[in-house]
Amino acid sequence: MKQIKGITNVKSLRNGSGSIKGIGKEIGKFIITTMEVPWQIVKNDIGGQPEDIIFIDDVDQNVLDDILLNIPVIDSVVGIGGGMAIDAAKYFSWKKQLRLISIPTIVSVDAFLTPAAGVRVNNRVKYVGNSSPDPLIIDYSIIRTAPKTLNIAGVGDLLSIHTASFDWEHAENNGLSEFPFTQDSVIAGQKIIDGLYNSIGEIKKVTNRGIDAIVEGYMYLNTICLPAGHFRIEEGSEHYLFYELEERLQRPFIHGHIVGLGIFCMSQLQKNNSEYIIEFMDSVCLDYHPKSMNINKDDLIASLLNLKNYVDTNSHLWYTIINSSDINEEWIKDITNNLNF
Repeated sequence: MKQIKGITNVKSLRNGSGSIKGIGKEIGKFIITTMEVPWQIVKNDIGGQPEDIIFIDDVDQNVLDDILLNIPVIDSVVGIGGGMAIDAAKYFSWKKQLRLISIPTIVSVDAFLTPAAGVRVNNRVKYVGNSSPDPLIIDYSIIRTAPKTLNIAGVGDLLSIHTASFDWEHAENNGLSEFPFTQDSVIAGQKIIDGLYNSIGEIKKVTNRGIDAIVEGYMYLNTICLPAGHFRIEEGSEHYLFYELEERLQRPFIHGHIVGLGIFCMSQLQKNNSEYIIEFMDSVCLDYHPKSMNINKDDLIASLLNLKNYVDTNSHLWYTIINSSDINEEWIKDITNNLNF
């Protein structure tokens, strides 16, 4: 993996097949947050004896606070799995000021190296706290045990730069940017997309280099966003469609897949080189179609029709193309004709 200069939020990094082995013998007293499937994959390799193994099925902040009341005296918390398990570990690490060990078993979302924990408050995502993995362990053989489509989903989380950076510049041009706009950030973000594009074949096969390309993309993104103090360059209208759908349907989604659907829709609303970014998603086999997520056509149409109202009533959301566009039935019919339901 490449050495990346700047603030990556990763205190130390181990990568390679087998790099997880024996970590439990090096970190003092520890607990593990995980889920059943990833735990079965890694349990014989961790080493050491955890003080507790906490299986995470909910990241509601109240639920996590209840768990905190019963956590024993420990030195470290080890998050093993995907976004939920690692978000819980980050939350506990932040609340108790514990060393964090981050062991993703899929790279579908960047939770394993971002500082804030994504928790739920009143069924909505809220990002809280600040923690850094020490180490972040990228064990290729473990990551490859997940279905390819889940690892490829990590590309969706990064390709949101395409639509989100457009939204940021759109806000700036309308005098409504919440943060000082910098073209340098947009150029740096495009370099991340270019790096992914150059690795499409490796990402599709989930080779070591393909996994590295996604992880490096996340780390480069941190070097842009953390000094700036915000993630404006990678969160915009594509994420807001995801939030509306999640609230409407009251169920979670694979982050990169649902964000990919948002990129598909919003890049066309923006008239923002949509052919290029859709071709990219198709070439890398990103599974963004509603059929794979059990989203029916009526629900997607209702979500799109409600999207402007949704952002208007959620005043904390940043200004995007949604605020200034007429999302009508004719436009929706046109774009949904090219989606699989």
